[in-house]
Amino acid sequence: MSTALSSLADAVAAEGAAARVRILLHARDLASGAEVGIDADEPVVLASVFKVPVAVELARRCDSGALDPALRVRVPAAGRTPGGTGLSALADEVELSLRDLAQLMISVSDNAATDIVMQHVGIDAVNATMRALGLERTVVDRDCATLLGRLVEDLQLSDAERTRLEGGDEEVLAELAPERWTTCRDLQPASTNASTPREMTRLLELVWKDEAGPPAACAFVRRIMGQQVWPHRLRAGFPGSVRTSGKTGTLPFVRNEVGVVEYPDGGRYAVAVFTVARSASLQQPDADRVIGRAARLAVDALRST
Repeated sequence: MSTALSSLADAVAAEGAAARVRILLHARDLASGAEVGIDADEPVVLASVFKVPVAVELARRCDSGALDPALRVRVPAAGRTPGGTGLSALADEVELSLRDLAQLMISVSDNAATDIVMQHVGIDAVNATMRALGLERTVVDRDCATLLGRLVEDLQLSDAERTRLEGGDEEVLAELAPERWTTCRDLQPASTNASTPREMTRLLELVWKDEAGPPAACAFVRRIMGQQVWPHRLRAGFPGSVRTSGKTGTLPFVRNEVGVVEYPDGGRYAVAVFTVARSASLQQPDADRVIGRAARLAVDALRST
């Protein structure tokens, strides 16, 4: 390990220890191709970051004419995938375009919208595109309904615990005994939607260079990633003059963000930060902030070379 990379690893480890998380990351300079990483080739749980590959596939299919982005989709009030944002949180039937469903999927991480988009593009098509792009270790084979349902099933929640969780009391998860989490399939990369930090920055590089599909398709993905309403994790490490576009992912113990930071001087850097916490609480501001700080350390290492 080079002295510079060793110094980066030490600094990132110190940040992780302070926030009580393990950090795995990768960053690449989109101009020079230079890259830095810490455990960048280890498999990671994507959580909602898996919605980026889904968005790429939808954008490609719409650009090719295989799907109509203006297709009107009626979404009944009953039967939606649960979640706290977007369609998942609405009480009444709605109708909107396939393109707008994708925008909700990324900008507010809407679980219900995601599962509808996945029904239209097909899981096999998402994975085939990832392979065509050279991403051999990026696997998307479960929708949000499956992920959430298996989590509840594996935890064997009591009726009282399930009622609290369905009522929005997510802290019930933090109160569960540690041993109840050991069998959760969707907290293990081998049995859930997964990738590596390096492959995720490669996907972002392809999108930002118009190589993940036709230029219009890539531009659509960049636009909706730039509209994410929770940019605080990645942005926490950078000054206001730096533009950030990204996608978060959150599950108990898991907090992630992948994105691109763009400097006023034209520098563009793809960053993927994945963390594993010691607590199942979904409210961990220190763990949120450390994602931005780790990303900044990696980008500063690239900018100093």
